[in-house]
Amino acid sequence: MYIAIEGVIGVGKTSLARLLQPILDAQLLLEVFEENPFLSNFYADRNRYAFQTQIYFLLSRYRQQHQSVPEALERGDLIADYTFAKDALFASLNLGGDELDTYSLVHRALAERIPVPELVCYLRVDTDVAMQRIAMRDRSYERNMQRDYIDQLNQAYERHFGNQREPTVLAIDCNTLDYVRRADDLRLVADRIRQRLQIPPFQQKLPMEER
Repeated sequence: MYIAIEGVIGVGKTSLARLLQPILDAQLLLEVFEENPFLSNFYADRNRYAFQTQIYFLLSRYRQQHQSVPEALERGDLIADYTFAKDALFASLNLGGDELDTYSLVHRALAERIPVPELVCYLRVDTDVAMQRIAMRDRSYERNMQRDYIDQLNQAYERHFGNQREPTVLAIDCNTLDYVRRADDLRLVADRIRQRLQIPPFQQKLPMEER
């Protein structure tokens, strides 16, 4: 079983992946993003540093997923806090012209060698809520994050994961959920995942949006 958690910056992907790991008795794969040497410069000047940032992320995510996902799945179930597909989503916003064409050629070639999750748990959240959560975690390179960028990214996530059928997508509205502090919220999310994958025990009917 391979589950990936997705959603806009600040929605709580990594927190949920960590919390689900013991519940589902799975291994954990977390995205390595703070090692990108261009990231802080990118948030300060998107146009200048977009291509370097995207190429670094693309190769880093490919290396991690190509090596780690098959090895982990040989040992058991796996939960990841990102998908390889998200990289192209960011690139579509940050790149254009020849840079985007070049990036897309490389991404398509690499994506063919990456295992696809059985389930993508897509965490929906309003842009203003995402901005509040970004401010609360107070990462230095995110302090100048622009709302317009997060809103564009949020819309791109919705277009991609909100309408996707393959792999199966479970959409969960996280505007009012706090699975970090409220155990009932975490159980609700875990039940939805078990229900979709037919992993007992789970409740037959749960009051959350599903796609």
